[in-house]
Amino acid sequence: MLKAYDEQLRTDAETSGAVSVTRHGPLRLITFEGGRGFISYQDLDGADEAGIEALVEAAVAHFDADAAIEEVEWKTRGHDHAPGLHETLLRHGFVKEEPESIMVGEARLLAVDVAVPEGVRLRSITDVEDVRAAGIMQDSVFDSPTSASRLEDLVRRLAAGECEMWVAEADGEIVSAGRIDPVAGTEFAGIWGGATLERWRGRGIYRALTAARARTAIALGKRYIHSDSTEFSRPILERSGLVKVGTTTPYVRSFG
Repeated sequence: MLKAYDEQLRTDAETSGAVSVTRHGPLRLITFEGGRGFISYQDLDGADEAGIEALVEAAVAHFDADAAIEEVEWKTRGHDHAPGLHETLLRHGFVKEEPESIMVGEARLLAVDVAVPEGVRLRSITDVEDVRAAGIMQDSVFDSPTSASRLEDLVRRLAAGECEMWVAEADGEIVSAGRIDPVAGTEFAGIWGGATLERWRGRGIYRALTAARARTAIALGKRYIHSDSTEFSRPILERSGLVKVGTTTPYVRSFG
């Protein structure tokens, strides 16, 4: 599964919806709406520490030249050969965030019936106000600031059919939410942004949302589900049959 992940997902599949993509050696320097930059690659072509220093310098210079860029993420994977990358990123102003587990598994293992508490309703959303409410809830769970530009980009992607958003509601309040992104040209769909309000956790709601998203993936002909999971969601996905195949750690730098 890790081989399928590397071969199918660490390609142009990561650039879907991008405003622009620039290749620099093995790097993909990707610009998304909302002033977001993203750096990824399938491997680093065996670069040594000096070579990695040069790649990081080139990436920073590329995004520094774009006044619209506000933040850039360099996505690292724990199984890569990347000597000195951690230290080099820190020297160039990147901040290491919490590692996450790369989870991969068969979509059919997640597409199961899950009971939810009485009064809780699951549905997919596209309405702007629903998307905004879901985003604010997710940001509160992750303790991150709400970005209007990112919410606008998500609304655009939902309208274009590039992804699907699911929420769980109770008494008119969104208590859990998550997105599924089918990856064109691959066997994969990604599940992202899964968040549940603390007082509603441990009651099957997140797992039910995951099952709903897995059924969407199957309907679209996808075999695998993948996710970068926090320690909150990893055990749930493991119980559903997904496997931790590696780790990924984002390094983030502010620009402007």
